[in-house]
Amino acid sequence: MSDAPEGLPPHKSKRAHSRAEFEATVADIEAQVRATNARIEARTGRNLVAAIAIGLVFGALFLVSLIVIKEIFMAFAAVLLGALALELSTALRVAGRMIPRVASAVAAVAIVPAAFYFHTKGQWIAALLGMLFVTLWRLVELARPTHRVAPRELLRDILGGVFVQGYVVFLGSFAVVLTGQPGGQWWTLALLIVVIGTDTGAYASGLLFGKHKMAPRISPKKTWEGFAGSILVASLAGVLVGILMVQQPWWIGLAFGLTIAFTATLGDLTESLIKRDLGIKDISTWLPGHGGFLDRLDSTLPSAAVAFAFYLLTR
Repeated sequence: MSDAPEGLPPHKSKRAHSRAEFEATVADIEAQVRATNARIEARTGRNLVAAIAIGLVFGALFLVSLIVIKEIFMAFAAVLLGALALELSTALRVAGRMIPRVASAVAAVAIVPAAFYFHTKGQWIAALLGMLFVTLWRLVELARPTHRVAPRELLRDILGGVFVQGYVVFLGSFAVVLTGQPGGQWWTLALLIVVIGTDTGAYASGLLFGKHKMAPRISPKKTWEGFAGSILVASLAGVLVGILMVQQPWWIGLAFGLTIAFTATLGDLTESLIKRDLGIKDISTWLPGHGGFLDRLDSTLPSAAVAFAFYLLTR
């Protein structure tokens, strides 16, 4: 006597049973992945799946724009610098500083062509003009009663606007200056590879072995074990990109990797300090699993200046 469900022939019953087993297995795997991701997120504060997906997309865009046409990278850089200035000025406004957001973003975008076509001279002039532009914008806003504050508060607003231009715009524009140099796109790509290696090494090593807090009052999740992992991976990545990508001796690559490991960590701690002072977890929530653009590019900002210095020293 057949044990098939009533109304179904035996072969269809077996097929339905196999499908149910397959769906149950998939559901079990999905539950395990979610549980693992939840444990990682609880320890690191990040959604691992979303973070990897966003990282891959941005990595692919950077790679294509750098290798194919530099001008594509410039458009990408303009969008990123504008977004960085906009989200940091917005975060500062939430903290009570009346930073002109539109002016900050406009000045950030304007520095890209100046830095790309006129190199360091254009970069410095555009950075100073950007600071002046944001300052004048804030002063003009005083004509509106809702934007009038005490002189001391006004000074803080102006300094906040200058800080946005100096921190994210000026430092970030070093990547633009570097890419504009002959063969500079390969140094920019090397910079990104080493920074990614630094962050990945710190993340993996800290997740697996992290016990001793590095700066608990600034960044509670950062550990010395993670820092050691970042140095190891950055050193290896530096040697490889030095030899294979920018045609430098291995010891130049090693010095490049070690220096980037320190500046990337410094950039990460600097952004953590800013967020701590503002009382926020992420600068923004524009990138799922990452927070904001600054949360992902904080390591790159000071490292871009170092990469440009290495480029000049090896000419």
